[in-house]
Amino acid sequence: MNIAMVCYPTHGGSGVVATELGIGLARLGHKVHFISYSSPFRLRDFQSNVYFHEVDVSAYPLFKYPPYDLSLAAKIVQVAHSTPLDIVHAHYAIPHAVSAYLAKQMMRGQGPRIVTTLHGTDITLVGKDPSFYEAVKFSIEESDGVTAVSSYLRRQTIDEFHIEREIRVLSNFIDTERFNGVVTRCSKNQFAPNGEFLLMHTSNFRPVKRMPDTIRILEKIRKKVPAKLLLVGDGPDRQTAVDLARKLDVQEHVIYLGTQDYIENLLGCADLFLLPSEEESFGLAALEAMSSRTPVIASDIGGLPEVVENGKTGFLLPAGDIDGMAQAAIRLLMNPAQLREFGENGRKAALEYFEQDLIIPQYESYYQEILGSS
Repeated sequence: MNIAMVCYPTHGGSGVVATELGIGLARLGHKVHFISYSSPFRLRDFQSNVYFHEVDVSAYPLFKYPPYDLSLAAKIVQVAHSTPLDIVHAHYAIPHAVSAYLAKQMMRGQGPRIVTTLHGTDITLVGKDPSFYEAVKFSIEESDGVTAVSSYLRRQTIDEFHIEREIRVLSNFIDTERFNGVVTRCSKNQFAPNGEFLLMHTSNFRPVKRMPDTIRILEKIRKKVPAKLLLVGDGPDRQTAVDLARKLDVQEHVIYLGTQDYIENLLGCADLFLLPSEEESFGLAALEAMSSRTPVIASDIGGLPEVVENGKTGFLLPAGDIDGMAQAAIRLLMNPAQLREFGENGRKAALEYFEQDLIIPQYESYYQEILGSS
């Protein structure tokens, strides 16, 4: 098949999954065309059967905001004219699925089939905005196939947008060989030189991630055991975290690494992974930690219970329950045997349910099903 993969190229779950899916499909012999405003960060080196098409956005004085959705639609048409595309896989309803639909209409309905994958914020945040609601609903209903990354997100989409068509649940996945917990490029002593436990959190530091809660959890943990906190990522709540760490007098125990492309080199160094979000449609970061044999302390919300098994691969507590998360972390850290057991359980779950070689063929079959129904 000739497949166009339309996604955001930035650090985030949707871009990561879209890129890894495209690379995996290319390895199976399909030709995959990534279409975005810059090359996806996970698209490293040369990949056979993989092509990248950059969307150019012109900033005419007439436009207050450059119309990326129109430029994206035009680029999809341009790619389709040079390569007979079978599938346009849009990751996010807006703008990607809307642009794919517009491109198909520009080709007088003779264009490729559209598959839309819902990743979360397009439903739980953007979709709830009245100015986008109808566009999200329309793009879902007009796609030839729709998938969601978790059963939770599927239910949310049906409830929020009153969708009656099928939404197929195809789980997020990872390369478990890459996220294997083997430490080759990082030393725990580099971050915890005095034998402290190392906690870790990675995200885009948006308010929904409740990243400052990790600072509060660290402060409570340190009252019982020595610990450091490694923060990976960047975003609007970084300065809030810096100020809070100073206020709680733990600033010297918090390490900010900024955005990192090779997160697998760090996860194996951590003793625990913290994800106290108030909304997670899946929790890809938690899965990456589990595959790296790092137990997870997270919120009992959204799709996280489909990833983290409470009391076996980590602990799930109500969002905002800082005391509960800190106590759960202390119990694990003070019980080395259980900490190792949880780590091995997480690795086993990743291999058994979320390995890319299990999930990517499901997408391949879904494409063929959509094409067969045309």
